[in-house]
Amino acid sequence: MNIGEPLRLRQLQALNMLAETGTMSLTAKAMNISQPAVSRLLADLSKELGYPLFSRSGRRLALTREAQYLLPEIQKVFGAMGQIRNLRQNIQSGTSGHLKVACLPGFSTSHLPGVIAEFLTARPDATVTIEPDRPERILDWVIGEQYDCGITDGFRSHHALDSKTIPIRCVCVFPEGHHLENKKIIHPADLAGERIAHDLVGSEFHLRLRDVLDSAGVTIDSFIETRQFTCACELVAKGLCVSVVSELDAHQYAGRGVSFRPFSANLTHQLSLVWPSHKSASILTLEFLSLFEKSLQAFTAHDHS
Repeated sequence: MNIGEPLRLRQLQALNMLAETGTMSLTAKAMNISQPAVSRLLADLSKELGYPLFSRSGRRLALTREAQYLLPEIQKVFGAMGQIRNLRQNIQSGTSGHLKVACLPGFSTSHLPGVIAEFLTARPDATVTIEPDRPERILDWVIGEQYDCGITDGFRSHHALDSKTIPIRCVCVFPEGHHLENKKIIHPADLAGERIAHDLVGSEFHLRLRDVLDSAGVTIDSFIETRQFTCACELVAKGLCVSVVSELDAHQYAGRGVSFRPFSANLTHQLSLVWPSHKSASILTLEFLSLFEKSLQAFTAHDHS
């Protein structure tokens, strides 16, 4: 046998089919080729392997012991090819594969699980990794292509990333039974004298909220700083304060000790979806991003700041 001579899949297919049918004619019919073509494939394979593959037993052909030893490995090859073919079809249809999502911590326990549940229900063969962290780390991971996409805020732009920023309406949240419940809309002046849980001092959202309140002559009582809107809502539910947060987060706390009303100021939470720009996003990633964006439609501001 010439060790450098590669075995061809068509040769292996002929031997595998011969084991099933037992005759050259049925093998040729199953492979949709002529009987002489099957004979050539098997003769070439026998020559390359260095031993005979079958012997005649009446009208049927019997595999030699050597061919019988080889057959299970051939069947593994075709089984693997079938799995690859199915996987390819699943990937093309977006029903299989692994999706890695980096997100803000609040999302991992609020809005995102519901979206993931809907996403996986339609794609039972797909798997997902969710990794919450701060915005800087999210960008590093997605830029380094360690994650397929990220959900973050305060994003400007980066040459290694494609992005879509979605403005989410903001509302004022307060404990159930609070006097602000009597109002249909909360104006910045209504927050005068209130203890406010707000985003970290110096963050983009904090600076924009401070500008809004400053314009109304309201000074923020820096009672509690927290990076996450979900944490602010938890504190409001415990009766400690009021806050201005994304309506998306406030919605998660409706009926859980928290009430909210529209905030009159033209203030939005700029939520950004990011993914690497230097490689083609998988169908799975694109379909997830589309579904996630669709899930935000009820909270998206038409006029954004």
